[in-house]
Amino acid sequence: MAAPRVLAVLGAAFLLAAGLQASKYSREANEGLSAAGAKRREAGEFRVVRLNQVWEKAQRLHLSAVKLAELHSDLKIQEKDELSWKKLKAEGLDEDGEKEAKLRRNLNVIMTKYGMNGKKDSQLVDTNYIKDGTESDTLDDPRLEKLWSKAKTSGKFSDEELDKLWREFKHHKEKIREYNILLETVSRTEDIHKNVINPSEENLVKEEILHNKHRELKDKLRSINQGFERLRKVSHQGYDTTSEFEEPRVIDLWDMAKSANFTEKELESFREELKHFEAKIEKHHHYQKQLEISHQKLKHVEGTGDKDHLNRNREKYAMLEEKTKELGYKVKKHLQDLSSRISQGLQHNEL
Repeated sequence: MAAPRVLAVLGAAFLLAAGLQASKYSREANEGLSAAGAKRREAGEFRVVRLNQVWEKAQRLHLSAVKLAELHSDLKIQEKDELSWKKLKAEGLDEDGEKEAKLRRNLNVIMTKYGMNGKKDSQLVDTNYIKDGTESDTLDDPRLEKLWSKAKTSGKFSDEELDKLWREFKHHKEKIREYNILLETVSRTEDIHKNVINPSEENLVKEEILHNKHRELKDKLRSINQGFERLRKVSHQGYDTTSEFEEPRVIDLWDMAKSANFTEKELESFREELKHFEAKIEKHHHYQKQLEISHQKLKHVEGTGDKDHLNRNREKYAMLEEKTKELGYKVKKHLQDLSSRISQGLQHNEL
């Protein structure tokens, strides 16, 4: 009778020890992420000075936790591209300055996107997936507003489908804004170019840069027109139950891919890759939601004065923040690679 009792006690002790050990490893993993983040911040978040300056400025703007993580991912992509360009420049492979000009343009898009370009009318693109925002946010385009109003009152959409459709409308609004930023940059460059009296080799190089910018504008405009046609169709007819993709960026890529110069086998391979990409985006969305919830909880706990509870919440928040940044970077990098492949296919069509 005593032996089973002893075994039960030993078993409970073993489980408790194992639980404590697992908790310890989990805590150490979270602390490792927090320590890695703190060490990086001490050394400078990025390896490019001006990107650190942008990041430091963003810290003072009271951006939401999700938006800050999103900016971090954008800057990591910019950092990767700038470091790649430095290697190219050292090897003398950017003589016309086209890649350098594109880097400046991309940074301008980032600065404008997060309201850091010094213009009072800059609007931040909402990336907070917790808040629907459908009542207070505007789409800044009468055509989009009209389509959205019709869709809301049509009775063709469930609440879940309306949320999905709203994300598509917001994504379309962001594409238009990025197009307008690029258009403004091109217009400024063209004005300077027109004021040059004596043509030279340097000016011929600038002309080539302008040509490449126009190609980028053309790609963006094509995507905007295709996106609007899709929104118009969905708003009037409702969602097609056989539709393969739900995420706006993936739908865009698939529509563009079908217009590119891909073989049937290449298109099928691209379709499979898009499925993986959509799963990656959904995982990123999940962590964005968790990060926002954790941030709200942390603000609440900070007012209670409970130090142990506060430390636990800080550890969890730091872990979620790092994971959200990491996934955000992976999503943007994957999007960049997929977009580049489609762009090459579209250019091949035009030749």
